[in-house]
Amino acid sequence: MHEDHAEGHYPKRSERHRDPGHSHEVDHASDQRLLALALSIIVAFMVAEVIIGFLTHSLTLLADAGHMLTDAGALALSIWVIRLGLKPVSAQWTFGFKRAEILSAATNGITLLVIAIVVAIEAVLRLIHPQHVRGSAMIIVAAFGIAVNVMASLAVARANQSSLNIAGVMGHLLNDLWAFIGTLLAGILIVTTGYRRADSIASLLVVALMLRTSWGLLKNSGRILLEAAPPGIDLTEVHEHLLSVEHVVGIHDLHAWVVMSSLPALSAHVVIDDVCFSNGHSPRILDQLQDCLSGHFDLNHSTFQLEPAEHAGHEDTSH
Repeated sequence: MHEDHAEGHYPKRSERHRDPGHSHEVDHASDQRLLALALSIIVAFMVAEVIIGFLTHSLTLLADAGHMLTDAGALALSIWVIRLGLKPVSAQWTFGFKRAEILSAATNGITLLVIAIVVAIEAVLRLIHPQHVRGSAMIIVAAFGIAVNVMASLAVARANQSSLNIAGVMGHLLNDLWAFIGTLLAGILIVTTGYRRADSIASLLVVALMLRTSWGLLKNSGRILLEAAPPGIDLTEVHEHLLSVEHVVGIHDLHAWVVMSSLPALSAHVVIDDVCFSNGHSPRILDQLQDCLSGHFDLNHSTFQLEPAEHAGHEDTSH
C-alpha cells in the first residue's frame, strides 16, 4: 500500500528525476586543487612573515602571521571536508559525509565571530589608550597582505560557490583582504598625520564586516542543521500544488529540509482515491507528484507515501 519514489522504480522517468546527488555533482578534484593553491599562497606568506618578524623583532609581522594562521586553518579544514564528502555512503551513513560541509561552515562562522570579538576589545582599548604604531611597517605588511589575499581569493572564487564550505573560506579571505586595506589606509594616515587612533578605527570597521559574514554563515548553516525548509520554498504553496494533482485528496506530514547546500529534499504522505490502488494508477500519480515538484519548485529529491483515506487511523500523529 505504500509506494515510495526511488531511482530505478520507473524507467520512463526523465534524467532530471534521478538521484540529485548526481545531478548536482561538482568537480570536487578541481575544488581541492584551487583550495590547495590558496593554502600554499597563504602558508608561504605566513612563513615569510614569521622569519622576517623574528629577524627584525617586529611584533606587527608576528601578530599578522598569527592572523594568517586562521586562514590557513580554514582552508585546510575545507580541503579535509571535501575529501570526507567523497567517501561512499554506507548502511550507517546513508548520505555519506557530505553534510560535513555544513559543520565546516558553522566552524568558520564561529571562528570569525571569536576573532571579531577579540579584535573589537583590543581596538576599543587602543582607542582609549592610543599606542605608538609604526605606520611604515603597517603599510609594507598591508601591501603584501593585499596582494596575497587577492591571489588566494581569486583561486577560491573559481571553486563551487554554492557550497557553504567554500563560502566560509571566502568569508575568511575577503575579511582579511578588507582588513589589509584598512591597515594600509590607517598606516598612510598615521605616517602623514600622526593620528594613532586610525588603526583602531579601521579595525572596528573590519570587525563590522567580520560580524556580518559570521552571521550569514551561522544563519545558513544553522537553518540546515535545524532542518528548516529550503530558502524560497513556501510549503503552503507546495501543499496546494500537490493537492492539484488528479486523484490526490489529501496531503499531510509534509516536510522539506536541506541535506547539504546543494541537496534540498521533501517528504509527504499523500492520500489518493482508493481505486488507484486497484487499477494500477498509483505509479502514474508518483510521476505527476515528482513532475510537480521539479517543475514548479526545482525539488528533485522526494519521498511520497501513498495511502488510502482509512490509513490515517493507523498512523502515529506525533510527527
